[in-house]
Amino acid sequence: MHIVVVGLSHQSAPIEVREQFAFTPGMVDEAMALLRVEPGLDEGVIVSTCNRVEIYGAGAGAGDVIRAIDDFLHRFHELESRFEKEIYRFEEPRSVEHLFRVVSGLDSMVLGETEILGQVKKAYDQALSSKTTGKALNQLFQRAFQVAKKIRSQTVITRGSVSVASVAVELAQKIFGDLGASQVMVLGAGDTSEKAARALLSRGVRSVLVANRTYERAAALAAELGGRAVQFENFGGELAGVDIVISSIAAPHLILTRQSIGALMTARQNRPLFLIDLGVPRNIEPAVNEVDNVYLYNVDDLQGIADNNMRARREDVARCDELIAANVAKFEEWLRRMPPDAARDFQQNRSI
Repeated sequence: MHIVVVGLSHQSAPIEVREQFAFTPGMVDEAMALLRVEPGLDEGVIVSTCNRVEIYGAGAGAGDVIRAIDDFLHRFHELESRFEKEIYRFEEPRSVEHLFRVVSGLDSMVLGETEILGQVKKAYDQALSSKTTGKALNQLFQRAFQVAKKIRSQTVITRGSVSVASVAVELAQKIFGDLGASQVMVLGAGDTSEKAARALLSRGVRSVLVANRTYERAAALAAELGGRAVQFENFGGELAGVDIVISSIAAPHLILTRQSIGALMTARQNRPLFLIDLGVPRNIEPAVNEVDNVYLYNVDDLQGIADNNMRARREDVARCDELIAANVAKFEEWLRRMPPDAARDFQQNRSI
């Protein structure tokens, strides 16, 4: 039995090529049904995300399985042109190593991201339901999920936020713990501030207020975020009830100073206040950090934390590679011991 993978990803093909091979949720059931009866292919799993389209297959001959999947991909998507350079075609052990790296976040656009693990688990569950897996791929994917768990627990490859927005959320959680009682104010409607607000909302903040020099833009963003817009000249009156402020105003002068924040903290009875200054020039006077229970971070502070976290991830890649190599060797040993007629169970399932 041989295991292969045929596919393309952000590393091998631009989006205009990847989108031609993508399987939308509505396509997967039909594709699985056709995959079950594809000649030369004993087992198969389709993984399709925004960054990759891959089919893992198992069969008696590696070359036959690769050709079967390659033909299936082009035929299913009605593509007359053959994409030879953009598509990778790996036999094991490289195909096994590739899956282990994918589920561990080592092949992702953002090193160490964890979303791909859930996406591959979902793809495998769909293949199980469609009866397109047998002994070989069942063992492969179960081992892959175990490897991903080991890498997450034994290395730092998935730890620490690596974007400005996610770092802001991480800091907010350190300051407030549960964010369910926290209220956020967004000053300005820039892209980064919007991402930070959305990230905080995803972690359960109670509500969002939006103030912008153009009220219509504030109202539009507030509607998207499920929050409330306020007139820019009135935002100061709302600060006493706010816990987190994200500021990205294009202004030639400071909009929050040490003096104004000092007075505000008295009105707030010294409750913690987290200020995120994304403005360039800066919107908030650096000296506000001298006020008790006020935590100010500017865009360079946040990017510096993100860069340090990414550096730590990269430094641990070698350890991840060692873990993967050891587990690839163990799987290859298991595969060599598998009886030649092990595909029989799968063939029986296909006929049911």
